[in-house]
This record gives sequence, C-alpha cells and structure tokens, in this order.
Amino acid sequence: MNGDPKLYDLLERLNIGFEYIEHPPAPTIDVARQYWAGHEAKHCKNLFFRNHKGNRHYLVILDCDCDMDIHAIEKLLHQGKLSFASAKRMLEHLGVTPGSVTPFGLINDTTHQTHVFIDRNLQQAHRLSFHPCINTASLIISREDFIRFLDCTGNAYEWTELYSGRQ
Repeated sequence: MNGDPKLYDLLERLNIGFEYIEHPPAPTIDVARQYWAGHEAKHCKNLFFRNHKGNRHYLVILDCDCDMDIHAIEKLLHQGKLSFASAKRMLEHLGVTPGSVTPFGLINDTTHQTHVFIDRNLQQAHRLSFHPCINTASLIISREDFIRFLDCTGNAYEWTELYSGRQ
C-alpha cells in the first residue's frame, strides 16, 4: 500500500478499518475526482497554513465541494493573517509534500504544533476520504474512526463553520 507505514501501523493498533484506493498522483481535487467515482464518501480538501509570524500552524479540513479563500478562512478562524505553508514546513510538520496534505500527516507532528479546524458540515458525513500522506492513494474511513484518530494524535482540533459556498 502507498503511504506512510507508520500510519497503517497506527490504524491497525486503533482497530480502524479503511477502504484503500490506489490511483495515479492526484495533487488537486479536480484530478482526484476521477478516482473517487463509485466510492461512497465525503472527500475532503485539506489546507495547511501558518500564521504571520510563522510560529503557529493550522490544518483546515473542508468538503472538497466547498469554495474557500484564505481571507474568508482568516475571518472565520480569528487567527490573524495566514499564509499557505511552504513545502519545507509541510514536510517538517506533517511529513508530506505539496499535493499530499492530509490530517493523517498529524502522525508526524510529534510536538502537536498544528491546530486543526474541521468544517462542521463534515459532521453529517458517514465516511471521509483523505490521502495516506502521499497523493497516489486515498483512504476512506468512518467519521467516528476519524475522530478516534484525531484524539490519538494529541493535536488540538475543533469543528467550526467553514462553508462559504459550492464551487
């Protein structure tokens, strides 16, 4: 299976089942859509930000069909001016490269410096889909198992209103 072996080990230890979908590189939602056909899950868009000073990091998870801009996120999250994190920061904090951002990367954030904001609309989904730390596969897990995974990482997270419209 493609992805971080530490992730699969953790999912097994937590007894979290998943559906595995292997596919060619899918660095964007538009590319990934073609590989999700026939798989019943809410596919997620994952954005990794840093604050103005560069001393705080945020992972924002929302429905892949939602349209969101950085200024709207700044306003909704009340975290000040945000910038997309660099490839170096993605690798340092989540162990991922651009196009592979995923909450599963939190297994690599051993200092728990990344705060996670999740669109409240995703609470209605029964199953969620994310890359397993590489964009050549997708994992589908239940929402309940996703919450158990987040609880295990030790990173702070909160459900919030992030929706700003459909694409």
